[in-house]
Amino acid sequence: MQIDTEHLHYWIQAIRQSPDPMRTMDAFWSGQLKSKEWLIENIRPFINKPVSVDIHGGWVGVLASMLFQSGVPIKNIRSIDIDPTCEPMATMMNKGEEIQGKFRAVTRDMCNIRSDADVIVNTSCEHITQDQYDLWLSGIPYNSLLVLQSNDYLIDEHVRTAESLDKFEQQSNISVLWKGQLTLPLYTRWMLVGKIND
Repeated sequence: MQIDTEHLHYWIQAIRQSPDPMRTMDAFWSGQLKSKEWLIENIRPFINKPVSVDIHGGWVGVLASMLFQSGVPIKNIRSIDIDPTCEPMATMMNKGEEIQGKFRAVTRDMCNIRSDADVIVNTSCEHITQDQYDLWLSGIPYNSLLVLQSNDYLIDEHVRTAESLDKFEQQSNISVLWKGQLTLPLYTRWMLVGKIND
């Protein structure tokens, strides 16, 4: 996919304005960008009309920005993260869409916020415990398309990794429409697309 110069400008502005520019630049590691591009390409077949999107664990808003530029029909995106430093950076990353009323970043715990979007993305499954995940899942509408990502990367901040795609599917407890894995230099990324179990 291509990134246009207007969005690139806002990305640079977000990094410059960040209280920790080096940490913000972690969002642009090759593995991070490839994982997001892979997500977009594999949800494309499931989206044939403009949709609302909630991104739980939206971090600094790079996935939202890439979605807006992907050609996937998007009505609006809400990026949710528990870290209050993420909200202003995500807003700047998506400044054009924020001005148009298509983007909003919020600081909230994903387990304590209601989602009623057409598509609900959680790319931070490894950052929450199984109990937290189950609580989060209990608040997801039955008709929403769910997009989940995790990995097998064993670092301190990852409290619930999965050693295989099958294990991630078991942890996730959803009705799976598509699943896949992406091998990266430091870890393997798992992804599921599906719905809440009937």
